Amino acid sequence: MGAATGLALTVLGAAAAKRQTVRKALRRELAVAYEDSGIDLLDNGKFAQGLVGSEGAWGRYEFDPLGFSKKTELVPYFREAELKHGRLAMLAWVGLVVPDFVRLPGEKFSFEAVPVSIDAHDAFLGATGVNAQVLFWVSILELCCAKKVFEWNSVEVAGDYGLTSLFPSDEEGQKKMRLAELKNGRLAMLAFAGAVTQAALTRHPFPWLF
Repeated sequence: MGAATGLALTVLGAAAAKRQTVRKALRRELAVAYEDSGIDLLDNGKFAQGLVGSEGAWGRYEFDPLGFSKKTELVPYFREAELKHGRLAMLAWVGLVVPDFVRLPGEKFSFEAVPVSIDAHDAFLGATGVNAQVLFWVSILELCCAKKVFEWNSVEVAGDYGLTSLFPSDEEGQKKMRLAELKNGRLAMLAFAGAVTQAALTRHPFPWLF
């Protein structure tokens, strides 16, 4: 009985030590990521740990009632998520408007078959396979991008996938471009939420008026 108890304690101790090692390794990776960005792993007292994004036309706008910006270990994930949602919202708004003016060739894509773009999802369910194709390609893109998100890369290069041919070379220009993308993305998230709600309520094409 004593031997069994001792063996169980040994196993539990080994498991606990392994978990501690994993946690230390994770914190080590995070520390390196923050060091590369000039940001401390511990809360440095700055809003969102000093990341760009709170600058406004009339001064700084530091709105974070739930205190997410103080969770330093999650700030890289939050910034990556904000950028992704903002980019998707910008594309989604364009994708909601353009089909009300231009359609792909083919009877099933015509204005007669699908009068307004808000009905496209239900119209292409089933045998057409359009929605399945969209889901497939979106899944591929997500799998390609997921690795970077969970590698805890430098928070200052969140959302960087190498498409930097038009990115400014100077630090001030880069900061301005990052801020512009964040603001446009935030506006697009609100704009798409309002647009898709209005489109669903009115059942009319752009500009979705009654």
